[in-house]
Amino acid sequence: MAKSKTPETKPNVGLFVTCLVDLVRPSIGFASVKLLEQAGCRVSVPRAQTCCGQPAYNSGDRPDARALALKTISAFEAYDYVVAPSGSCAGMLKHHYPELLGDDPGTAERARAFADKVHELISFLVDVRGVTRVKARYDGAVTYHDACAGLRELGVKAQPRQLLESVEGLKLLEMEDAEVCCGFGGTFSVKYPAISNAIVEKKTANIAASNAPCLLAGDLGCLMNMAGKLSREGRDIEVRHVAEVLAGMSGDPAIGEKQS
Repeated sequence: MAKSKTPETKPNVGLFVTCLVDLVRPSIGFASVKLLEQAGCRVSVPRAQTCCGQPAYNSGDRPDARALALKTISAFEAYDYVVAPSGSCAGMLKHHYPELLGDDPGTAERARAFADKVHELISFLVDVRGVTRVKARYDGAVTYHDACAGLRELGVKAQPRQLLESVEGLKLLEMEDAEVCCGFGGTFSVKYPAISNAIVEKKTANIAASNAPCLLAGDLGCLMNMAGKLSREGRDIEVRHVAEVLAGMSGDPAIGEKQS
């Protein structure tokens, strides 16, 4: 991996693992730690962290969302940076915490200071630490889905593609409408399942049309939604988080596959 812009320092990074990574796909967390350490960071995973509060926030439950936001800020306040392998959760921490806590002078400044330290994993590696290459190998073609929150709230678009170009053996085949929603949308897929299914059906058709045997993205919620639809359609397409490939940790069963 290329040297960071500030190799003489070793920033303290708090990894916000996210609920889905913790409960469904811990390998993404391990891949994130590996990438951050290779970028010259000292990584910690605060045990006090829980949910970012986004499900409650999206459902209009502001009291519980506020309580979870304050708990998260307290758990990560001491770190130089807060990094999440999810544009959705990072967007909640960075953009919605200040609004959620902004009506109270006692919490507004804390929320703003916290938000300034929050980054999505891949954008942090490229934009903050100056990483330009990774030492990894993946023999095969992949296509990439731009998850909504990472793209539209955090500007994550070129960064993962830049690092994927440095992976030995990997060929990126862009799908049509890579920037279009997969239909997950957190609680949206629960509230409006028929609409969600129609959206993901178009997405999986584009994934298959790319002729790539592997799908990558930076948000596990989107990946689970697309993996589930691909499986129900009988499509033999591997689904992985981009961090797993960039860290050279793609040997485990793919997302949605049964693990022995």
